[in-house]
Amino acid sequence: MDKKRGYFGIGIFHGKNAENLGTLWRSAHILNADFIFTIGKRYKNQCSDTTKAFRHIPLFHYDTYEDFLAHIPHNCPVCAVELDGRAESLVEYEHPKSCIYLLGAEDHGIPQDVLIRCRDVVQIPGKYCYNVAVAGSIVMYDRMQKQQMAGGAEDEHKGT
Repeated sequence: MDKKRGYFGIGIFHGKNAENLGTLWRSAHILNADFIFTIGKRYKNQCSDTTKAFRHIPLFHYDTYEDFLAHIPHNCPVCAVELDGRAESLVEYEHPKSCIYLLGAEDHGIPQDVLIRCRDVVQIPGKYCYNVAVAGSIVMYDRMQKQQMAGGAEDEHKGT
């Protein structure tokens, strides 16, 4: 029986280049994401995906943030990953069972009018911003590690 509970997706707002999307897609495949997405892409199609993740994880494209919001799963919070004054440290963040992680573009980040519409905002420790694919990989790894650490207690409460 599959013990997985919940789901998550990860994507980039106005991503600048396809290499970062390809790397994020590969990491998403390795770290058990259910889907990836882009909002308002600015690059030509090409991919650095050596694991053929496209065979296992769907990629969705949305023209605008409103289009994205109109198509997300019911009751699934959006968590922005951004350097921001209201951001919670990823170290302390408790990942929801189901969640969509939104990463900012390599050169502009997530605009404030989008950021304020996200339920959560988390920040990865460090002085400077990370490459978008690296940031996404760190968030997914953190999610996986925290779920594995909590796994024993969650298994005991399967009926809840």
